[in-house]
Formats: sequence, structure tokens, C-alpha cells
Amino acid sequence: MSTTAPAWADGKPGGENKPKPPSKMSTVGGAKLGEPGTQVSLKAGAPVLPKDLSARSWMVSDAETGEVLASHNSHWRLPPASTLKMLFADTVLPKFPKTQKHKVELSDLAGIGAGSSMVGVKENETYTVHDLWLGVFLRSGNDAVHVLSAMNGGVPETVKNMQSHAEELQALDTHVVSPDGYDEKGQVSSAYDLTLFARSGLQKKDFREYCSTATAKFPGETKKVKKGKDKGKKKRESFEIQNTNRLLTGDVGLDAYKGIAGVKNGSTTNAGNTFTGVAERNGKVLLVTVMNPDSGEQHAVYKETERLLDWGFKASGKVDPVGELVAPKGAGTGSGKGAPGAGKGGESDSAKNVAHASDKDSGSGVGVALGVAGGVLALIAAGWFVISRRMPLPDLVRRKSRR
Repeated sequence: MSTTAPAWADGKPGGENKPKPPSKMSTVGGAKLGEPGTQVSLKAGAPVLPKDLSARSWMVSDAETGEVLASHNSHWRLPPASTLKMLFADTVLPKFPKTQKHKVELSDLAGIGAGSSMVGVKENETYTVHDLWLGVFLRSGNDAVHVLSAMNGGVPETVKNMQSHAEELQALDTHVVSPDGYDEKGQVSSAYDLTLFARSGLQKKDFREYCSTATAKFPGETKKVKKGKDKGKKKRESFEIQNTNRLLTGDVGLDAYKGIAGVKNGSTTNAGNTFTGVAERNGKVLLVTVMNPDSGEQHAVYKETERLLDWGFKASGKVDPVGELVAPKGAGTGSGKGAPGAGKGGESDSAKNVAHASDKDSGSGVGVALGVAGGVLALIAAGWFVISRRMPLPDLVRRKSRR
């Protein structure tokens, strides 16, 4: 039974005065995904969708098969907030080894928007790339984003790289203006595109590690010791940071979600609250994206994600897909020939970026080997697009801290 709900932001009476999606949207991934309202095709015995959903847009998909189980305005182009950092990480993370060090200059921190979330990067201090990525993922630090962007040739170059990578992933609803997701005129994405970014990023070992880390130590500022035997000496302390993904860490009135393994949350004035999460239960890996709920419920973006994840796990095998998560543009179908624009070995730069999970240690590591996306491993190599078998998601990984 196929269902299309009214195209109100929350699908309920009274939504007439709320912003409405376009009557026709992108059909990337399937024609139904371009229609406004809720799209779901229930088989006999399938659970009904949660009723208490207020998000303007959301989507539930199977991370392994790429099937979209249900969606609501999934191609509506909306401000993404810090969930756009998933694209930033997927684009830039492969470029620098985590052990590389960088001394921060004042110019690295230029242009950070007023009221930005910050991890506490300081001028004239030296950080490893590992430190900076922890700042990006755990504290959503726009200061860490700008430093990494400076290392990548500057903000304009990074924005250009991100836009190019989005197009390679066929995330065509996305227009990048700032690398950190800060509210900027014309900066938009969609639940569909954010899910593509998460699925691509989760194929990378380091990405999986960072987005699944609950707490970590971050380097502080070098200061002179004022008391004790070390008085007058310079010393650099560290401080603890906690992931702002509340389904990972829990919060007052909200328990950590069983099986959660990332990915990224965000919040700005224009975007409201946004979130993309990945979770595993009983061998099934699901991705859920929720954008701008307005119910007023405490932790609404997380509560609505929880409900959709719960529904998705119960509905698995009991719904017909309403669309799919498309393969990147450079992916072939097994011809063995490289994608257009490929370099030596038949692999384009964008393809190499998406295929980073092919590293031999991709399924191992210090308890952080979440074989999520494509299980998700969607590997692009020499023009091939391969969905490998799922690897397990250790539930306790979110409990581990990083240094």
C-alpha cells in the first residue's frame, strides 16, 4: 500500500501556515522522492509510521542496500547547519595524515561567523590533524574547520572542493557557501544529500572513528605555571570535550540510542535543528536524517530520529522501497574501465576520495571499526561500484574516549 501524506511541514492539520516544499523537487534516487509529502509503501503487517513527526524533511534508508524505506520531502532544499560538516570531512579528511602538525596563524581563524560553535583553537599553538578533526566532530568547532580549510588552500578553495565532491556524489540539492555550515545566503542541502554525505563518509576509517567518539582530550593553551615547583615554566594542559550528538552521549531526558554509531548534528537560526544518524541493530544498518522539527518537544530532532530508527528496524522487509541512494557519478557498472576524467589506474580523484575505505585496515582499529556505510562499504575502484557485505558495529564503541 503506497501512501502519500499532505505536503505540510509536519503532515498534520494546522500546517497550512507553515513553509511548504516545492510542488516538484529533484527525482535523484526515484520519482517518488521528488513528490512533496510522506512517501512510504507498506506491505501487509508493516508498522505504521510514527505520528509525532514535525520535521520539515526526513528520510529513512538502509545503509547497506541503499534502499529508501520512507521519506518526507527528502529533496526539499533547506539550510543544513553543521550537518554540512559531513561533506567537509568527506572531502578534506583524506588529504592530510592525522599525525601532521600545524601551527595556527591568526589568518587561519579569519572569517568565522559570529556565535559559531568553537572547540577552542588558539593562535600560535600547534595541533595535530587528529586534534583538529576531533574538534570538528565532537564540538562542531568552526575554528577547527577554518584551520583545516586554511591548510587545504583556504576557505574558497575548500568550498570549491566540497561543491565538486557533492556533485560527484550526485548530491545535487546542495549549494556550498561556507565549509562549516554557518548560515549563509544560498547555502542549502537536503535530507537526501546529507544521507549521501554520511554514507560516503562512513566508508572512511578515520571518519567512523571521529563520528563515533563520545569524549576526547583536546590541547589547551600554553601558559606559564604560577605556583609550585614548576613556577615560571611554560606548560600546556588539555581539557575534555564531549560529542554534541546527544544520541551518542545521552542527555537529561534523553538516553543514548542503542546501536548508534554517529553521525552529525547541527543547529543554526535558519536551519533549526538538523541531524543525520546511523545505527545498527540485529544485523541491519539504517541511516536517518531529520531536518528542522518544530514541535517544541525537548530534544525534538533526536526524539524524531529515534522514532524513525525504531520504525525502520521494525519495518525492515515489510515495505517496498520508495527510492534509492544513488551511486557516485564516477561509479561504473563493472566494465573495468575508469570513469570519465580518471587518471592513472582508471580512477578519478573524486573516486579515490569516495573509495578511501578500501584501505586494508578499514575494518579494524581501536574498537572503532564500524563497517557502517554500505555495510555499507561502497567502494569505487577503477570505475567499479561495489557494495560489500556489512561488517559489525560494536555498540560499545561510542563509550570509548580518544586522546
